[in-house]
Parts: sequence; C-alpha cells; structure tokens
Amino acid sequence: MLPDIAKTVNRMAISLLSAALLSCATASEKHETADIYLQLGVRYLSMNRLELAKENLERALSVESDNIRVHNALAYLYEKINKIPEAKENYQTALKLAPDDLDVQNNYGRFLCDHGEYQQGLALLSQASSSPLNDKQWLALTNTGRCQLAMGQKQKAKTYFKLALQLNDSYAPALLEMQKLSYQSGEFWPAKGYLQRYLINAQHTPETLWFALQTERALGNDAQAQEYQNLLLEKFPLSNEAKQIRP
Repeated sequence: MLPDIAKTVNRMAISLLSAALLSCATASEKHETADIYLQLGVRYLSMNRLELAKENLERALSVESDNIRVHNALAYLYEKINKIPEAKENYQTALKLAPDDLDVQNNYGRFLCDHGEYQQGLALLSQASSSPLNDKQWLALTNTGRCQLAMGQKQKAKTYFKLALQLNDSYAPALLEMQKLSYQSGEFWPAKGYLQRYLINAQHTPETLWFALQTERALGNDAQAQEYQNLLLEKFPLSNEAKQIRP
C-alpha cells in the first residue's frame, strides 16, 4: 500500500515540476518575443518610421503587458505622434511597475515638465539625477535645466546645464542650451565657444545657426554672420528661423 502511495506522490511531483518548467519556458519565450518587437520598434523610432515603430511596440505590449521598457518606448512614441493621454498612461504604468527605474524617472519627468506639471516633473528628475546608480546623470540634469527654463528660471537652468557638462563635457543638448543662454545674457564669446564645442559632437540645426549668426553680428563679425545666414537658408529653408530672415 505504502509503495503505491509513494509512486502516486512521485508522479504528482513530477507532473507539477513539468508544469512549472513549461510555465517558465513560456514566460521566457514571451519575453524574448516581446524583446524582438521592442528592438524593432525602437529601431524604427530612431529612423522616424513611426507607423512601423507603433506597430511593433504595440505587438510587444500585447505579448508582454508588464514590460517596463516597452511601456517607456511606447510612451515616447505616443508623444511623437501627439497622443498625449496615451503617452501619459504608458509612463504612469511604467513608473508603477518600476518606481526606481532611472530611464522611466527621466523620461516621465521630462514629459511632465513639457506639459506644465513642473513640480511632479522636477521631483522625478531629481530622483534620477541624484541616484548614485545613474551613470548618465547629465541626461536628467539637462532635462531639469530645461524644466527650469520653462518656469522662467534662467539662472537655475544655467546651473543645471553646467552641472550636466561637468559630468559630460561633450553632451550636445546641454551645449546647445548654454549657447542660447549665453547669447541671451549678452555673453557673446562664451556663446561662440559653446557652439564650437557643440559642432565637435553634433550637426547644425536651424537653432544653432540662428544664434550663431546673431552672436557674430553682436561681435561685429558681419562676414561670419552672413556665412551662417547663407547656411541657414541653404540647409533649412523651411524652418521658422529662415522665415524670420526672408522678407
């Protein structure tokens, strides 16, 4: 009698173990599938092929609904296509799933600042920028600076941009912001210097060219200002900055 019971118990144990292993394998396969769709979605997003990015990221979410990285990427995509409620919902979900995730804190904090929810945004950016685990603190510091700018706090913004550049002196977005702020403060030589550093790491934009030509005019370098103006009209003829030049 006892051996039969033992055999039954063993069979049940083996059956339960097999079911558990099958469940793990299925979860692992789901994660791998979701990750493939995620990588495709992010790749298409970087190429600005937004419809394909949306299709792949939504597939990833349908496979693995609690994937933080998918929610984070999908939120950013929804921002790009101006689906703001959907973006906010995905950021909130990502933050709920992983309150200490630095990428989520940084991205959602920036999003909130961009949409006027400054205090909540700054709180998240502060968490991201002050974490000793964050090896890219300059991202959150730059976003904090931009948030301060949106609040009209130029001096505070400048402090955060300088802190970002102390950690990464080639970070182009912070250099761009310092170019603009320096020009607006009448610090024309520093503005010129920040542009030169920016161009080592990134390409001209309509904004950099606009502030560059204004800076050179302020310094009395009319020939250099004209070169920047010609470049702006040539490379970005449809930009708002070019429209300000044309009569």
